[in-house]
Amino acid sequence: MAEQTAGGTTIVEPKVTIEAPRASRKLEGTLYRGSTGMWSWVLHRITGVAIYFFLLVHILDTALVRLSPEAYNAVIGTYKTPIMNLGEIALVMAIVFHALNGLRIILVDFWSKGPKYQRAMFWIVMVVWAILIAGFLPRQLMNLVADFQ
Repeated sequence: MAEQTAGGTTIVEPKVTIEAPRASRKLEGTLYRGSTGMWSWVLHRITGVAIYFFLLVHILDTALVRLSPEAYNAVIGTYKTPIMNLGEIALVMAIVFHALNGLRIILVDFWSKGPKYQRAMFWIVMVVWAILIAGFLPRQLMNLVADFQ
């Protein structure tokens, strides 16, 4: 647009306002960001690392039998404490979750409808895990109480 003035022609730009699109609060198109898939992935890695370190310690303490049976008996004696009983409970909980979630991951990877049902399968894993742990926990807690007596 041109405007005539006493000193010549002045060009005036029209005022056009373009608003940036608003970012949606929910990130679309992401599979794991904060959803059950992400938490399943995180828990699977944590339980896997915990199981690995347990197996490492278990192999090392079992190897003590060959070096010194007395040292082996001393180490096994330290395992018969309430703290280690809680550790056994955590270990069983980790192993059961890791195993069930591993089966879920296999289904997601090799079943054509696996990705579609991955969220439902996660909740199925959690329910089955809770049922199995509920069957295990009372007996183990009785052992824990017996340790205090």
